[in-house]
Amino acid sequence: MSLNGKVAIVTGSGRGLGLAYAQELARQGAAVVINDVDAATAAEAVASIEAAGGKATAVVAPVGPSETAKQLVAAAVETFGRLDILVTNAGVLRDTVLWKMSDDDFDLVTNVHLRGTFTCVREAAIHMREAGEGGRIICIGSPTGQRGNFGQTNYAAAKAGIVGMVRTWALELKKAGITANAVIPVAATAMTATVPYFHAAVEADAKGEPMPDFFRKEIGFGGAGDVAPLIAHLASDAAAGVTGQAIGVGGDRIQVWSHPEPVVTAFHDGGWSAEALAAEFDRVVGENLQSVGEKFPALPEELQPPAA
Repeated sequence: MSLNGKVAIVTGSGRGLGLAYAQELARQGAAVVINDVDAATAAEAVASIEAAGGKATAVVAPVGPSETAKQLVAAAVETFGRLDILVTNAGVLRDTVLWKMSDDDFDLVTNVHLRGTFTCVREAAIHMREAGEGGRIICIGSPTGQRGNFGQTNYAAAKAGIVGMVRTWALELKKAGITANAVIPVAATAMTATVPYFHAAVEADAKGEPMPDFFRKEIGFGGAGDVAPLIAHLASDAAAGVTGQAIGVGGDRIQVWSHPEPVVTAFHDGGWSAEALAAEFDRVVGENLQSVGEKFPALPEELQPPAA
């Protein structure tokens, strides 16, 4: 795998997972456009790539508006001469239960995650189609978007929407040689740092120590460095035939998420009347109800979080 001569944009790449993605793309040979809302953070990210012998520049702007998407593509083309790869990673959180979630909480999260993904991919796709050399679109999803999570109406909506858009873009961009995929990371982030269940894993990661095998193997939870190689692989020529997929990665695990498919199908002559539904509902629907939310195995005693 080599990304020599390729140019990538990674949104939200000043720190955390986004920075790990950008650094790995640069390590594989790509020039990278860093994006963050903080100038000092973006500059540090650029410096870290250049110190390792890579090439990078920065665009300091919030993801969401079309103007930012245009700035990002322009920076790639004007600085490095082309654009081959877009990774949409930027995001924010405003977690609270439905009945306490404000309009601003909902709008901010969906604007950055969902609209920001849309505006950046639209701008990149316009350029890639005109350039005629194909491209790679990699959008970051979440288990929350796949399964739901308590207190994350806004985030779940945005992340589920991103995967839906990816499947559509895989169809629309195929003729242009542009792939579109979603990556579903399970890793130590600012969000998981607040979840008591992950305390031992996040603490080990923060100290630069190996995470306990329970997290890496049983639930596929790891650090940013465990996710970044998949980003680079999907950005490479080796993944030219992979599109429209949602691929999970974390710790020692990689997964392919299924597309939604019916689990049962039943017919009733003349349509389903209220009486027919009353007679058959439990058999057809009730016996095939699907679970919601993620289910984690019980923590071993030695990995229990400290008492509050």
